[in-house]
Amino acid sequence: MAVGILLITHEGIGNALVAVATRLLRKLPLETEAFEVPFDGDLDALLPLASAALRRVDGGHGVLVLTDLYGATPSNLAARLARLGTPVRRVSALSLPMLLRVMNYADLGLDELPAVAAAGARNGAITDDA
Repeated sequence: MAVGILLITHEGIGNALVAVATRLLRKLPLETEAFEVPFDGDLDALLPLASAALRRVDGGHGVLVLTDLYGATPSNLAARLARLGTPVRRVSALSLPMLLRVMNYADLGLDELPAVAAAGARNGAITDDA
């Protein structure tokens, strides 16, 4: 069982995170794609393109959609995608620790991965008083 991963972010974020994660892990264990939303992007025009990206990463076990900022255009686009029929779970506040944590738990299903992603973000935020 392999869940697909779709990052829906503002420009310059998603592709960079996928590139760094790929460099660190050498090969991502889950089908992963970044869909970057232009700052002047129109949701109606972007929906078919985002839907195509969703279908490319879906291997039949659903897709975890990671967005950078809840309530912003990428998050709103993800909400629309979630209503199209493919099983989707969404998590916001995307970070590199979140993405790496998801990749390290690639054997989990769609219902378990959102909590893993959120834990990756929480545990990746460290206050260093040194």
